[in-house]
Amino acid sequence: MSSPGNALGSGALDLPPFSLDVEVLNLGSDVKAVGLELLETESREPVRGSKAAQIWSAAFPVLAGDEFYVLDFFSHLDRVRDFCGTHEITFRDAAERCLVIPKPTQEQLLDIFTRFESETFGMRVGPAAEAPDPAVEGELSKRGLDAYQSAYTRYTFCAVCEPDDGWITLLSETLWPSEVIRRVRPALQPFDVHIARPN
Repeated sequence: MSSPGNALGSGALDLPPFSLDVEVLNLGSDVKAVGLELLETESREPVRGSKAAQIWSAAFPVLAGDEFYVLDFFSHLDRVRDFCGTHEITFRDAAERCLVIPKPTQEQLLDIFTRFESETFGMRVGPAAEAPDPAVEGELSKRGLDAYQSAYTRYTFCAVCEPDDGWITLLSETLWPSEVIRRVRPALQPFDVHIARPN
């Protein structure tokens, strides 16, 4: 027997299981930012676990497009080094407390998002990411991802990744919600993700 909501075709069961909200963030007049929040559509709770890792690892390469990118880790570095060593992922120690992973593959991103879901880490994208950046890497070592606030204009974008909260913050002078949505929509289609711009 169908519930009245389903009979009308407007019940919750008709909604995609996941939602990606993409919106401009107000982080101050001198910072341009876009927030990406990955949620379970019905509960509005962050998507976690293997499904979140699959979705984020599909989104990251298309956000970067053809540009070079690196991941920045600044905490629990021994665990990150051990993980990279056992998974044959190239990395470099960039500063006292900064480890950089250059352009991981989508498969490696899946492993990274799965293993480090509870960690906060960063991503830098653009021509400037192809060479070491001692200034920003030194600041990452000292101040964590706050270092991006003064450096992101040198990159296509810098991203603050908080997968456990279902949240990615893109700091960019050129990447706006409409372009983010255009880039990620084809890659996220297989995961049945509704992409929206909240009011």
